[in-house]
Amino acid sequence: MGELMNDEQTVNQKRRSLFKLSGVLLGSAAVTSSLVPRAFAASPATTPAFSAPTRDNPIRINFNENPLGMSPKAQAAARDAVVKANRYAKDEIVQLGQKLADHHQVTLKSVLLTAGSSEGIRAAIEGCATLDTQLVIPELTYGDGEHFAKIAGLKVTKVKMLNNWAFDIPAMKAAVADYNGPSLVYLVNPNNPTATITPADLIEPWITSKPANTMFIIDEAYAEFVNDPRFRSVSPLLSQGMDNIILLKTFSKIHAMAGMRVGYAVAHPDVIARMNREVAGEKINFCGVDAALASMDDAAFIAYSKKSNDLSRQILLKVLDELKLPYLPSEGNFVFHQLIVPLKDYQKHMADAGVLVGRAFPPADNWCRISLGTPEEMQWVADTLREFRKKNWV
Repeated sequence: MGELMNDEQTVNQKRRSLFKLSGVLLGSAAVTSSLVPRAFAASPATTPAFSAPTRDNPIRINFNENPLGMSPKAQAAARDAVVKANRYAKDEIVQLGQKLADHHQVTLKSVLLTAGSSEGIRAAIEGCATLDTQLVIPELTYGDGEHFAKIAGLKVTKVKMLNNWAFDIPAMKAAVADYNGPSLVYLVNPNNPTATITPADLIEPWITSKPANTMFIIDEAYAEFVNDPRFRSVSPLLSQGMDNIILLKTFSKIHAMAGMRVGYAVAHPDVIARMNREVAGEKINFCGVDAALASMDDAAFIAYSKKSNDLSRQILLKVLDELKLPYLPSEGNFVFHQLIVPLKDYQKHMADAGVLVGRAFPPADNWCRISLGTPEEMQWVADTLREFRKKNWV
């Protein structure tokens, strides 16, 4: 009976915390004015109302998804597209391609639409590699580059990370310079799973030096969440005519369209032509195309998505600081933090509490990736972590 009362008190305490947080989100002038754009007050995200999670209905912060749901305008566009989805989205695909070309200040021939960024990674590798090409990657990064390179039969050269899990750019340069053959260099910026950025001043000089037989695949899936001024997209280099870069982008993250599978690549027209041979025709579904077009025009949602993510990050980092759990500086919609207990135990305790967190990312065996949910969800997670500390579970 005593344990039951404690559980009830815990739930009530969390609800009080959420009530206070709702006040911050909905009206506390001192905080809200800097965190939540006023323009979005009249157009709220269509996120379901928060309810206490359970093991069967958990908070899902394990796959770097955007918890807000798609822009209301994008959702409306997707619903409207259903009635015309018996047709191919030929004109709309061109419209989206042109809109993206204008956004990146390149020609339409420099843009290739893909089914999410994963198809872009595969097309970049298959379109630009020969049998003697090596893929150069950091040892801790998003796995699709290595996955598709192995399928293509390429040599994969992994470069050890620095002590703070940063990319060792000089060592990656050496791996390219020392190889007798072409190289593809795959850089995720901000990186996944670390959420850290590699400063542009470390990347741009290497790219613009144009090392022989080297193509740079730059995956900027999380770029719209970045606050660090040391980050710069490689997009301006492409608009200046650089032909040794493939920029990969996606609507999965800031636009909250992960399930729609809409991504794209930006590169020199000759590079796009090689990649285009590796993808299917009419590759994007009608609903995804129209949703992407609408979302690009919904500036209020994009601003809200960024600010909501910033607030959720603040909530999580605050509790990690309280518990003295080290973490890396996050510039994405997730945080990579160190553990003092085995990851499997941490995952189980979290799942039992109704929270799903990230998988293992070797060689960072005592670290965990936590994606950022809504501010209400992250407040619940923060309170859960405080309770775990009392039981030495974290």
